[in-house]
Amino acid sequence: MKNKPEPVPKDRKETIRRQIISALKGKDLTAQELSGEVRVSEKEVYGHLQHIQKSLGAVDYALTVTPAGCRKCGFVFRKREKLKKPGKCPVCRSESIEEPVFRIG
Repeated sequence: MKNKPEPVPKDRKETIRRQIISALKGKDLTAQELSGEVRVSEKEVYGHLQHIQKSLGAVDYALTVTPAGCRKCGFVFRKREKLKKPGKCPVCRSESIEEPVFRIG
C-alpha cells in the first residue's frame, strides 16, 4: 500500500458564504459567475444562496433576485420561489432560459 498524503484544506480567510456576500454587494451576478469567483460548484452556490437569503432578513441587507426568463418567448418566472434556473419554459417549452441574477443591497 502506498502512503497517500493527507488532503490539505484550502487556505481561506473568509467562509464561502461571506465570500458570496462580498461578491454580490453592489454587483449583479449569476450563480455561474459566483461559482467562478468563489471556486465552488454551481450547485453548491445555490445552497449557500438559500441560506444567505434567510439569514440576511436579520440584517439591513437583502438578497435581490432578478428572475429567470425565456429567451424564445420572453416569459419571466416572477412567482418562482426556487433560486435555481428552471429547466424549461411553461409557455413555449423552450429550454433556452436566462439564469436568474442575484445582488445584495
